[in-house]
Amino acid sequence: MNERIKTYRERQKKRRERRKKEFARSRDLYVLMTPYFLLFFMFTILPVAISLIFSFTYFNMLEFPRFAGWENYRRLFFEDDVFMIAVKNTIMFAIITGPLGYLGSFFFAWLVNELKPKVRSVMTLIIYAPSISGGAYIIWRLIFSGDMYGYANSILIRLGIILEPIQWLQNPTYIPIIIILVQLWLSLGVSFLAFIAGLQGVDRSLYEAAAMDGIKNRWQELWYITLPSIKPQLMFSAVIQITASLAIAEVAMNIAGFPSVNMPVIRSSRT
Repeated sequence: MNERIKTYRERQKKRRERRKKEFARSRDLYVLMTPYFLLFFMFTILPVAISLIFSFTYFNMLEFPRFAGWENYRRLFFEDDVFMIAVKNTIMFAIITGPLGYLGSFFFAWLVNELKPKVRSVMTLIIYAPSISGGAYIIWRLIFSGDMYGYANSILIRLGIILEPIQWLQNPTYIPIIIILVQLWLSLGVSFLAFIAGLQGVDRSLYEAAAMDGIKNRWQELWYITLPSIKPQLMFSAVIQITASLAIAEVAMNIAGFPSVNMPVIRSSRT
């Protein structure tokens, strides 16, 4: 028994010494990470933790918070109809825009990567620009403007498809489709750029070696060489797309306004 305790203590001592050496070697890295970690803790982790604590209290911004237990969550899940409708709508948008945005980002990156360097740079800027443009929503509100000067109405009237302007952003039938369209357009941003970087980093000699081993077409190159070579970018883009698809409220508020008109899902839930 004493031998086991002695062996265990020796192992613990060796582990502590190993950790100290690793920390000494990486000390400069930890110093460089400290400013970001402090900002991340102050403006992300701390607010989330405080919000979680306040969720178990009654707090009206004027009085000191009073502990309420699970009452807020009980009312949210069993008495608030709007919350459950919002959850269903969010899941619906996420299921549609998440996979489509992910596949679309990779598809366009794959196509653009085959272009000449100068053309590739221009196309990358064009596709990536919407994700960093603050006025992107203005363009879509102009396209789907409810008067005859909106691009969508103007084109449809000239083609004789409709006789009078459609109130795109006031009709609950069209709003979900427009939100999905805008979200897909915006999703061609960070994920697209990550895929471009990953595709540019694939060793070209692998394709030559694969051709000698029997790879005959581009689809086999994609499956056996390209995708395994960009696994980190695939994982990063998946996380980005999941986060973006669940945070679609910003798109809805900028396109349909806040509060917006009732969507078909909301009306069917109330009837």
